Amino acid sequence: MSEEKRIVIIGAGPTGLGAGYRLRELGYRNFLILEGRDKVGGLASSEKSPNGFTYDIGGHVLFSHYEYFDRLFDKLMQGEYQELLRESWVWMCDRFLPYPFQNNIKYLPREVVLECLMGLIEAQKQEFDLSRFANFEEFIMGVFGKGIAKYFMMPYNFKVWAHPPCMMNREWIGERVSVVDIKRVLGNVVLDRDDAGWGPNATFKYPRHGGTGGLFERIQPYVADNLRLNSRTVHIDTQNKEVVLEDGTRERYDHLMSTMPMDLLVGSMNGGAPDMIHEEASKLRHSGSYIVGVGVKQPSPSKKCWMYFPEKNCPYYRLTYLSNYSPEVVPDAATHYSLLAEISRSEFKPVNGDTVVDETLQGMVNTRMLSESDLDDVVDTHVIEREYTYPIPSLERDKVLATVHPWLESQDIYSRGRFGAWRYEVGNMDHSVAQGVEWVNRIVKGERSEELTYLAKRGC
Repeated sequence: MSEEKRIVIIGAGPTGLGAGYRLRELGYRNFLILEGRDKVGGLASSEKSPNGFTYDIGGHVLFSHYEYFDRLFDKLMQGEYQELLRESWVWMCDRFLPYPFQNNIKYLPREVVLECLMGLIEAQKQEFDLSRFANFEEFIMGVFGKGIAKYFMMPYNFKVWAHPPCMMNREWIGERVSVVDIKRVLGNVVLDRDDAGWGPNATFKYPRHGGTGGLFERIQPYVADNLRLNSRTVHIDTQNKEVVLEDGTRERYDHLMSTMPMDLLVGSMNGGAPDMIHEEASKLRHSGSYIVGVGVKQPSPSKKCWMYFPEKNCPYYRLTYLSNYSPEVVPDAATHYSLLAEISRSEFKPVNGDTVVDETLQGMVNTRMLSESDLDDVVDTHVIEREYTYPIPSLERDKVLATVHPWLESQDIYSRGRFGAWRYEVGNMDHSVAQGVEWVNRIVKGERSEELTYLAKRGC
């Protein structure tokens, strides 16, 4: 054991826990996980309100791209999960239409359908070539056309990212954005055909107990001997290879994996990083969120999973019937249900935290999720605020990552996770766990091929 190099992991979210679990699985013991909060899970954790409602930090669902994650999930959950069919919708023009929007425009007013189709036909005259778009806004206009851009893509993406699409790059899109098959769209309109099958999460799993946090809390016993909670990192001493904690404790490392946001990681080095690295890291952009949970003393009125809201009559971009995922997230599923609203914020989209609950409830009335009389049956509201929820794939991002990651690794520091890697496109829970697992395979076993599958673009 004395020959094992010392590994320190900052953060006990999905990536840190995935790394810790894999280390224990390999028989490795000389490591320490440092978590600043009093619980594990990071952005995948859940909170229980005083009134007995459980809320996640956003509308998370579990679907996997990795066999390892699938095996881990099954081992941890022991069958105590729900398996659900996605039922997702878009609310606009005072009606619901199935998601994805562009495949189901037949539900819209006739004049809107015509505007969307004409814009799409015009846009599709040019052969698809991602390289001809300078940013995400140009991609939206060039692929979907002015009509779909006007009614859904532009307003919705601003509500999600809290950044104008012109500030975002085109490289992140992949399976995150449903592109357009014009024959399919026209066929759906002419033949009056529903089309709700797109996406990697058409079916998904959800823990029966504890929300999404219930999954990651089940990893904690496996790493308990190597986990320290309430241990916030304030400084990385790159010269002496030590992590300095808020209480003054210093933890030596040979290899450091950090899941804290990359800009904060570099910022914590003070003079330990070149000015150029500080300057590059400061260019990274992110948005934060208010997550507003609402508990209602009524049976659930719908079987819907989640809904998208592109219009300005509500502050949230997505609303989830969380109690439809599991009956255990409410006090009594026969008499109560819960909604989870996600509201993004940034310098471009400020949100008043003092009024966000009232604005959310009014938005639910405006979008007919609740009636005025239903407000009398609201028995719980719970707000979760986080400064970092979406790593923005900004125009500068890839150049920053190609500069900062190699320098960090030259110092035996590895930045991983949703905000460590700063790649939204590989920031789901399964991706995040896999980042931790594959990093361990690289450091301990010398395997790197899997890591390169999702990190190749960043220049390492």
